[in-house]
Amino acid sequence: MTDGYYSSKKTDDICEDVCGQQASRVGLTMSRLRCMLRGFDLKTLFFVFVFIPVFIFGIYLHGQKISYFLRPLWESPPKPFSKIPHYYHENVTMERLCKLHGWGIRESPRRVFDAVLFSTEEDILTIRWKELYPFITQFVLLESNSTFTGLPKPLFFASNRHKFKFVEPRLTYGMIGGRFKKGENPFVEEAYQRVALDQLLRIAGIEDDDLLIMSDVDEIPSAHTINLLRWCDDIPPILHLQLRNYLYSFEYYVDNNSWRASVHQYKRGKTRYAHYRQTDLLFSDAGWHCSFCFRYIRDFIFKMKAYSHYDRVRFSHYLNPKRIQDVICKGADLFDMLPEEYTFKEIIGKMGPVPHSYSAVHLPAYLLNNSEKYKYLLPGNCRREGG
Repeated sequence: MTDGYYSSKKTDDICEDVCGQQASRVGLTMSRLRCMLRGFDLKTLFFVFVFIPVFIFGIYLHGQKISYFLRPLWESPPKPFSKIPHYYHENVTMERLCKLHGWGIRESPRRVFDAVLFSTEEDILTIRWKELYPFITQFVLLESNSTFTGLPKPLFFASNRHKFKFVEPRLTYGMIGGRFKKGENPFVEEAYQRVALDQLLRIAGIEDDDLLIMSDVDEIPSAHTINLLRWCDDIPPILHLQLRNYLYSFEYYVDNNSWRASVHQYKRGKTRYAHYRQTDLLFSDAGWHCSFCFRYIRDFIFKMKAYSHYDRVRFSHYLNPKRIQDVICKGADLFDMLPEEYTFKEIIGKMGPVPHSYSAVHLPAYLLNNSEKYKYLLPGNCRREGG
């Protein structure tokens, strides 16, 4: 033992070398790094440099799915509708049908106005108008040179108006210029166009007590539903229509939860064209909702970029034509999303592709009478043109 200060603590040769400047330049750098990490064990390093980056990347890729799956924790389901049973058979008289619903019968039917905003859905519009034609007083259609997201859009209906000569005597057509405001919430532009539709309805000559159908082009009320409502007396002033929900074609039956379509007894100064919940009454089994039911792949791409939920296109490869075609034939989700439901049971029950349906019973008559022209909408024909 020597005189002076003595420590029995062992020294670390590496750190001693670093501090003593005894190593080469490369060795010195490595030694310093090892000294810095000296206090970290392997588990800590794995957590910092592997787990956290992977976790952040996973949130980036699947954050939307996680949010939708946890929706029951942060959002309560809306108030349930009061469903009105729907009675119909072609061999039952109208008087009897009205009585079954608890309604009277009128001496003459009400006038009916069918009003829609049009984008590109030429085939679906044809099927809709052919289905409703016998019972509609005036068809009202408004289109814009702008999508809801502010993209320039050709006037598709104006260019193809000659294909709809069968409604020309009863057609009120209007065009509204887009505002093209970049960065604006697309629902603002949508509301702007729906307000313009109110004015077009007045031009079309709608009057108090006329029936007004408010729905998107692809939300198609059945003909017998509209005929019933125009003949029956004492019907509710506003009825939402429960529609059978289909995706891509009538091969993929999703559920019967489509409710946004509605029928109103028009009241000047009170009735406003809208696409949200306006009553608690829901008329059962009243038609069809065929969402993203397009003939051409390009129309899928256009709608994905143009409609109000364009923010669901989170990655550019979602717009790849081959991917879109594969998704259609699988019955999967174009946006790779989980079901928009309010309970874990419903979310889990609807996860995965929509099952194929091979039933073409109770579909619009014009569709079945022209099955060769519209075969892409029928079971067993998932391939699309241009894809």
